Amino acid sequence: MSAMTNAWTVTPEASDSSVALDLWRAYYTEVSDRWFQVHEGRDTPVDELEREVIASNDHGTLAPPAGMLLVGRYGSAPMGTAGVHLLNYQGAAGAEPTEPAAELKRVFVLKEARGTGGGPALLTAAEDAARALGARIMLLDTRSDLAEAWSLYERNGYERTVPHNHDPYAERWYRKRL
Repeated sequence: MSAMTNAWTVTPEASDSSVALDLWRAYYTEVSDRWFQVHEGRDTPVDELEREVIASNDHGTLAPPAGMLLVGRYGSAPMGTAGVHLLNYQGAAGAEPTEPAAELKRVFVLKEARGTGGGPALLTAAEDAARALGARIMLLDTRSDLAEAWSLYERNGYERTVPHNHDPYAERWYRKRL
């Protein structure tokens, strides 16, 4: 499975590869620093960042057979990630089970590659991966301060919805029929 947009190539990657870990460290640094700047007026302390990277290690959920990690390369350089994993989604609270769903995780493009089409390329590839895993609905959560992320989702057909998880940092939830 490969998607190409301009100079972007998006392909599956082992979730524990050094490429994936380097991109995730950049992702966690940026999103954590944004949160700390808003709430505490400082960047994330290095030891706290390392604890968060370790505590948030759900990399195994982004591996076959029920998940996939994708790495986007701009030219040949790894510049972004997107992950999907299947969920046991029950729909609205108390509702009967609905169609198979996947959750979109860690869509991220390094600052130096933003504006080059990486976000849409990663999002398209993630939706294709979710369909290949059998999902018919894509769910995701994000924070309000990550305007680039939720703006990307809204431009690509995602609609705000009720929470599907209890993530303490999530402030906005979205879904899209695949």
